[in-house]
Amino acid sequence: MDWAGFGVDLHLELDASGGRRAGLERALRAAIRDGRLPPSTRLPATRALAAELGLARGTVSAAYDQLVAEGWLVARVGAGTEVSPLRQAGPPAATPTPGPAAPRYDLRPGSPDVGAFPVTAWLRATRRALAVAPASAYGYGDPRGRAELRAALAGYLGRARGVLADPERIVVTSGYVQALVLLTTVLREAGAPTVAMEDPGLPFHREVVRRQGGRVLPLPVDDGGARTDLLGVGELAGVAAAVVTPAHQYPTGVTLRPDRRHALTGWARDAAALVVEDDYDGEFRYDRQPVGAVQGMAPEQVAYVGTAAKTLGPALRLAWLVLPARLVEPVVAAKRHLDVQTEVVGQLALADLITSHGYDRQVRTVRRRYRQRRDLLLDRLAGWAVGGVAAGLHATVALPPGGPTEAEVLAAAAARGLALTGLDAHRHRPGAGPPGLVVGYATPPAHRYPAALDELATVLRTVSRRP
Repeated sequence: MDWAGFGVDLHLELDASGGRRAGLERALRAAIRDGRLPPSTRLPATRALAAELGLARGTVSAAYDQLVAEGWLVARVGAGTEVSPLRQAGPPAATPTPGPAAPRYDLRPGSPDVGAFPVTAWLRATRRALAVAPASAYGYGDPRGRAELRAALAGYLGRARGVLADPERIVVTSGYVQALVLLTTVLREAGAPTVAMEDPGLPFHREVVRRQGGRVLPLPVDDGGARTDLLGVGELAGVAAAVVTPAHQYPTGVTLRPDRRHALTGWARDAAALVVEDDYDGEFRYDRQPVGAVQGMAPEQVAYVGTAAKTLGPALRLAWLVLPARLVEPVVAAKRHLDVQTEVVGQLALADLITSHGYDRQVRTVRRRYRQRRDLLLDRLAGWAVGGVAAGLHATVALPPGGPTEAEVLAAAAARGLALTGLDAHRHRPGAGPPGLVVGYATPPAHRYPAALDELATVLRTVSRRP
């Protein structure tokens, strides 16, 4: 109904489905919120507005009183009722900031093929798990995680990864990053925040440690994996922990040599230090059986971290720590004060998926698909030095000395709508090693993957022919 003669022209749509008073309150709030009733606007007297809207005066008075109590209106003796001078219209719509254009083809590492998520199997596992879950499962629980999942993980990790996993020593976390946060927090609180991290390695993980108060030192990597023989020597003499990716080093893709595995655990034992084993894609080995976890050699020196991010999908935010006995309580305390517990429904579903062997089937299925993708990558890049291909979801491409620089290759790829990552971006000190590319072969959808590789091959041919 049109509202005029009171200093403003206003059209109020009264929805009386919840009562006339509530409808008037909603209409006035909306008019104030969107600026049709600006701050300090004087409202009509209750008698006048009641006559205009065909309402009882008591209804209007009650609506005014409610909005005064909420702060929308201000009532002054002898001056009537006004819109609160502090009440402003809603914020103007933010001007969208254009982000970078999505690439036509994405060959950056770090993500699995999310299209391979086992939707049907996950739905079945969720239904089965929820059908038998006790009511207590939906309340606050053990910060370590659901007992069902910890028991299932203990069996699976022992069988598939050679991990000595007691369910009482497993803590379920909201992804790998949270696991790293918890461990860094415990180290810092113990007064030992210096951590050795592989060089090259993932820059984001280094920043995670720094933001938790840790100091990061580079642990060099060569063809035999991390130089664990350097731990306890020189600059690395005082580190409290070493974060390593033994099964498939990220990003070079090499496997830690047996003698260096022994050197790693020996250093941790002698120095009372901690090894953090990031087993991010240990299930995906293509040419022989997966290499067992280092944790199985020294469970009291190694904190093992696994995740469902690569086998299922990053959206689940499910990872797990298998801890030395001395770290269980400190990590549980840190977890309790960080987020109390990891969400439960996903834990129950994953536990069912593991115990029903659906998880094993999923791993076998995607392992076969990723091997096919790896083989196609090797075929398309014949003649180039491609490394790290025995396992995982990415490979490295070495750029020849005197050839195109990383920057030239990345620029040429971007010009063709192809997203790539350079090896130099992973180094603690950029420019300190030979140039190369880190190519993820899991991300593009299956129907676009061959074309993505064709673009990559074209870019490499084009830049290599430049004078």
